[in-house]
Amino acid sequence: MPHTYDDQNVFAKILRGEIPNNTVLETEHSLAFHDIEPQAPCHVLVIPKGPYVTYDHFAQEASDAEIADFTRAIGKVCKMAGVEDDGFRLISNAGENGVQEVPHLHVHILGGRRLGRMLQPA
Repeated sequence: MPHTYDDQNVFAKILRGEIPNNTVLETEHSLAFHDIEPQAPCHVLVIPKGPYVTYDHFAQEASDAEIADFTRAIGKVCKMAGVEDDGFRLISNAGENGVQEVPHLHVHILGGRRLGRMLQPA
């Protein structure tokens, strides 16, 4: 999958302040906010502030500081949301087959209830 970044995607607009969000945590390199269509009692999105399309793109091209900040932001959000004890799901969709809807790396942190199986047999 090509990693051509579209700076008009909704998360880029959120980062520029053009679209409001319900911020959970903001760090030097990351932003976490509540999903507008939550699929669980806890549903927070964490995005890097840099122009990365997918997790593999981020892993290959982000600086060590960006990677550390993003990873620690995910841990902080889990702790803040109180999902680390009962369990949670961390999801990052990539590309068409992964059903990625916004072409900016984002992870979903879902928790607060039993989530069921992740995938059903095809």
